[in-house]
Amino acid sequence: MRKVQVGDVVSIHCIGKLENGEVFENTYDREPFVFQVGSPEIIPGLSEAVIGMVEGEEKEVTIPPEKAFGPRDENLVKTVPREAINLEVEPEPGLMLSLIVDTPQGEMTFPATVVEVSEESIVLDLNPPLAGKNLIFQIKLEKILNTGEEDIIL
Repeated sequence: MRKVQVGDVVSIHCIGKLENGEVFENTYDREPFVFQVGSPEIIPGLSEAVIGMVEGEEKEVTIPPEKAFGPRDENLVKTVPREAINLEVEPEPGLMLSLIVDTPQGEMTFPATVVEVSEESIVLDLNPPLAGKNLIFQIKLEKILNTGEEDIIL
């Protein structure tokens, strides 16, 4: 039976959890997750986990922050004047925002979490929500979508 290699396009079902048991991802209630193994769009730990698997195989892996969303960076927690952010809703801790920022490379979107709100300012955390966390994935390899003869375009 063929084993997954770097460059293969695969479909998996997975459940992603934090160490406290909180589920942040569950593909079993929708279509399987399809990706190219080794693609920079996928966290390295997930690509590495499926290498060598065969169709139908299941496994559980723990992915450390450096193979997932990286360590938390306290320099990415910023205090901004309240009037600098135009919101349609009243900000409160835990609110997820998509900030559009003008950069030399053009407009970029950054996810941010509201940490604290005062009359004058808002404290934002620009770290990815899963940064600094170990991620536990239960993975089932559904299918290797390429057989080596054809290219799949995602």
